[in-house]
Amino acid sequence: MDLFDIIAILLSLSALFSYINYRYIRLPTTIGLMLIALVMSLLLIVLGKFGLGTASDKAALLLHKIDFDKTVLHGLLSFLLFAGALHVNINDLREHKRIIALLAIGGVIMSTLIVGVLIWVVFTLLGLDISIQYCLLFGALISPTDPIAVMGILKTAGAPKSLEIKIVGESLFNDGVGVVLFIVMLELATGAHGVGTVQILLLFIKEAVGGLLLGLAAGVLAYWMLKQVNNYQVEIMITLAVVTGGYALADALHLSGPIAVVVAGLLIGNHGRHLAMSEKTREHLDTFWQLLDEILNAILFVLIGLEVLVVPFTPEYMISGLVAIPVVLMARFISVAIPVSVLKSLREFTPNTVQIMTWGGLRGGISVAMALSLPANAEHDVIVTVTYTVVVFSILVQGLTIGRLVHRQ
Repeated sequence: MDLFDIIAILLSLSALFSYINYRYIRLPTTIGLMLIALVMSLLLIVLGKFGLGTASDKAALLLHKIDFDKTVLHGLLSFLLFAGALHVNINDLREHKRIIALLAIGGVIMSTLIVGVLIWVVFTLLGLDISIQYCLLFGALISPTDPIAVMGILKTAGAPKSLEIKIVGESLFNDGVGVVLFIVMLELATGAHGVGTVQILLLFIKEAVGGLLLGLAAGVLAYWMLKQVNNYQVEIMITLAVVTGGYALADALHLSGPIAVVVAGLLIGNHGRHLAMSEKTREHLDTFWQLLDEILNAILFVLIGLEVLVVPFTPEYMISGLVAIPVVLMARFISVAIPVSVLKSLREFTPNTVQIMTWGGLRGGISVAMALSLPANAEHDVIVTVTYTVVVFSILVQGLTIGRLVHRQ
């Protein structure tokens, strides 16, 4: 099966599921697509139990060929982050910079430690021999909120503007911190080489700060080029080059691609939009990136639903995943409550900010992709299953109820 066949199957499934959701189910698009894909996958698994597993085997083979972690982390992610950052007002982010910085850095680190320690206790009680290093690794990959899931679902939640900016701003920037922590914990867990405090700090500076500087450079270069032309086709091509070329260069230099793309997107979406584009270009640019965002989001959430076909489920793994849900939520609550409490004396927060940000801190495809990228060892299967369980709960349960929670305030 070649690349064209894979793309054709994914686009066809996304279109079919979108039609079914729009006509009959009427859920938010991303949630509806994932739910339909999940139900279809479970149906294939049940048919396989009765000896009718040909379709299930072919679907699983397709998923192995797609390579979910590379597809998300080195493909879809760059486009989706740029599309999200393109429409975020940088002045709004500046107004809430303290809380966003505390949540994106301190909150992720705090949550990683809490989840890591508590999930180690859970695994030990269930008789699963998982080292504390791998438990912290799970904490690192599950703690960052997923900007793709967050932005896709918050569009329909109707949250107050200031609260939406905090949640979206945090989710856009905490990926860089989460990826750095993930890399550090992976090196600790696999014993690749010694990682001390200095190495961790240098790695953070190289990944996060390097990604920020690269994003600024790419954004400034694109801004200069956009000012020189007045042709929307050329200008859209420039933004595509920033996304693909900037992310690829960040990967090659071992810098944070997500941070680079977000920073470039913010620069182009604010200064570039108002100072370097005509009204016609802005209209075409917004339409193009909004459409691309919707299409890629659809494909991603269909993929998340289909991944259940290749996730290894055992009773112990399932119980661990179900117990991990309240553990992750509790860690999220603590890691939000402390920064908000620290800053309450400096600024006002909307009522029930902690509760809404806790429940609105969704996990998505990025966490699943990082889990699937782990080396194939004894810990791999349990961490993939637990991660997938938390992500499915986050999108289906939290995603479907966050709007009601917001409207109660």
